[in-house]
Amino acid sequence: MVITADSSLPLVIQGGMGAGISCWRLARAVARRGQLGVVSGVGLDSLLVRRIEDGDPGGHMRQAAAQFPIRQALTTLERFLRPRQKGADAPYTLVPMYGVKAGVARQQLAMLAAFVEVWLARAGHDGPVGINLLTKIQPPTLATLYGAMLAGVDYVLMGAGIPREIPGALDRLAVHQPAELRLDVVGAARDDAPVLLRFDPADHWDVIPWPVKRPKFLPIVASTSLATVLVRKATGCVDGLVIEGPTAGGHNAPPRGELRVDEGGEPLYGPRDAVDLEKIRELGVPFWLAGGTGSPEGLRAAREAGAAGIQVGTLFAYCDESGLAEPLKRSVLAHAARGEVRVRTDMRASPTGYPFKVVEWADDPAAGVTRTRICDLGYLREAARTGDGRVVFRCPGEPEDDYVRKGGRLEETIGRRCLCNALLATAGQPQRRAGQSAEPAIVTSGDELMHIDRFLAGRSRYGAADVLDYLLG
Repeated sequence: MVITADSSLPLVIQGGMGAGISCWRLARAVARRGQLGVVSGVGLDSLLVRRIEDGDPGGHMRQAAAQFPIRQALTTLERFLRPRQKGADAPYTLVPMYGVKAGVARQQLAMLAAFVEVWLARAGHDGPVGINLLTKIQPPTLATLYGAMLAGVDYVLMGAGIPREIPGALDRLAVHQPAELRLDVVGAARDDAPVLLRFDPADHWDVIPWPVKRPKFLPIVASTSLATVLVRKATGCVDGLVIEGPTAGGHNAPPRGELRVDEGGEPLYGPRDAVDLEKIRELGVPFWLAGGTGSPEGLRAAREAGAAGIQVGTLFAYCDESGLAEPLKRSVLAHAARGEVRVRTDMRASPTGYPFKVVEWADDPAAGVTRTRICDLGYLREAARTGDGRVVFRCPGEPEDDYVRKGGRLEETIGRRCLCNALLATAGQPQRRAGQSAEPAIVTSGDELMHIDRFLAGRSRYGAADVLDYLLG
């Protein structure tokens, strides 16, 4: 039976995975088929710089950048680049880490990177394209959203937090008005003045242009209560919901109530963690189910439960068009086809404190690699107020002494990994530093990876179209 939609809403949302995994090629391949192709918005500025420094194969980055309407940003981009010989072991240029206040040039790099990714994903078709951001990563959010909107992005998806202020920000950015977000600050007292992240489009234009399309907003939630709060109390319109279960890849919501773990230290989820779909339906907005739904049966069950469709990550992550580095992709798939992979929910790996899915397999090149702690990308840093009232940025994955000096507790650093550097390595662009080996990668997937052999049916590779054919027909 071929499943068809009863509205203009997509049946399948391709997950916004990692940094560079849900790349423009993957999103375009999915959107060409009329489903929602999604680019990841995490680390796009670093990815843009590294892709160009690697020679920009095909010239795609510069082709898209040339379409950016704020011409000054192209000069800004050149400031962050340096000549790089093919195959050289010299390190990539590091872009400045974001703080509470970002200069015009830093904002323009974030805007340009988002524009490039979305523009390329939308090129040559009229299918829907979205961008996925982590709510936890706050400082570059407004500039990233604005750049994506200038490229005509159709949807914005955000999880890993409570993105209550985003709908109102989208409303303002669409008409080129200033927008702001309240920065989450650890250790802030109740009577402290809020710390605001501000972005003003007027800082970048000589003449303000006509309004742009306001994308639809889909928060990614894991509880009925959060879904209700966002639909009823967000600063603007919430156009739908992605309901994600704990079997999905990447960051998961922690179990509700007192944390319980199994013998391997993985969190135990129970009835309290199940989302009440009847109450979700009562909210009156379309919703999609994610986590363990990536099959024809999963889509059929979701539709029968009242969902508009499903969000699928793992199957797309290993298709030919994804940005996952080829050696990793082939190695994991080969082991998964033989049932020789394990997906573990690691409570300590992510510096965010959220549970994080990690793929384990025998030929993981990062297994046993000891990494020298360094924090030079800083996307997942948290803001914290020190005893003298200053706001600093810190990360449990940075050098322990640095973290403690900024008011963090030493025990919070135990087992933490630098996801920023690791995920860029997973996308095939690991940083190299003098006298050190390349940054080790970390592969994340949903639990469905352990059953992907049913989809592979003997194949060693496949494309995004194969995934859609499998899901829809």
